[in-house]
Order: sequence, then C-alpha cells, then structure tokens
Amino acid sequence: MATVSLTGASKEDAATVFGVLRTAFPTDRPADDVPQEQPGDHSAVWSAEFEPTREWIPADPIPLEGSVSATLQGDYVAVDQLFEALSTAFTVDHSGAASGDQEEEVDLRLTTKR
Repeated sequence: MATVSLTGASKEDAATVFGVLRTAFPTDRPADDVPQEQPGDHSAVWSAEFEPTREWIPADPIPLEGSVSATLQGDYVAVDQLFEALSTAFTVDHSGAASGDQEEEVDLRLTTKR
C-alpha cells in the first residue's frame, strides 16, 4: 500500500491524477469519490491510498490545467510502480526524496506531456 498526496492543483487536476492511478491500481476510495474544495484560504491537500500490483494498464498522456505537486509514500516497490504509472500519463520531475529502511517518500511535480 502506498499513499499519494496532491497539492498545488485544482480539484479537476487532482481528479485527473487520481483517475489515472485508480485505473491502474486498487484504491481505498470509491469510484465516485472526487476531490472537493473546502471553503477558506487554506491550501488543499488531497490524498488516497493505492495498492500497486505487478500488472497494470498504462494510461495515455492526459492534459492537466497546471502543474500538480505529488508526494508518494510507501515501500520501495509500490512507490516505483506509482511513479511508473504517473510517468505514462504526465511529465514527471523529481523535486525531492527521503529514504528509510523499508519505506521511501518521493516528491514530484506533474505536468502535461509535450
């Protein structure tokens, strides 16, 4: 299991990113669950858990309105599989990482593939 947290994005872009991952892997969220904005001036953080599997269907490139900051956290294999799935649909730039004995956290910036 790995956690994906999204920030700095519109709710539509967050829904797009989660849609790509939901198509590829089982998640803790129901199919009709979409990101909702909260009232106020607070930055939104959307998160979901995914269970990466060895076999998944790659997504075609999908446009985003802007860039999305994503944090992937979980065991090494799960994070690598999530990264790979995101890379099929978006341009993915590493912006940081932290590693532990059995878990890693990777910070990414997702944009539309050109």
